[in-house]
This record gives sequence, C-alpha cells and structure tokens, in this order.
Amino acid sequence: MMKDPVCGMEVDEKHDHAEHEGKKYYFCCASCKWAFERDPKQFAK
Repeated sequence: MMKDPVCGMEVDEKHDHAEHEGKKYYFCCASCKWAFERDPKQFAK
C-alpha cells in the first residue's frame, strides 16, 4: 500500500499515479492527482 500525498489515504499501487523527479506517487482519485500535478513540490516529500 502507498499513501496518497495529497489526502493521506492509503491506496493500492494499481491506482493512478504520476511521477515527479523520478519517484512515483499514487492517488486515490483523479482530483488528488490533478492537485498534485498542479503543484507537485507542495505534496512531494
């Protein structure tokens, strides 16, 4: 299980993902992915 960086929900690696600086981030829904893609530095740890 991975943690959605936007909302903190635990998600399976089968969910949608995006990459930032070579690392994959997984999301529970399209709106969390959209928020991350707008400003990835705000959510990337």
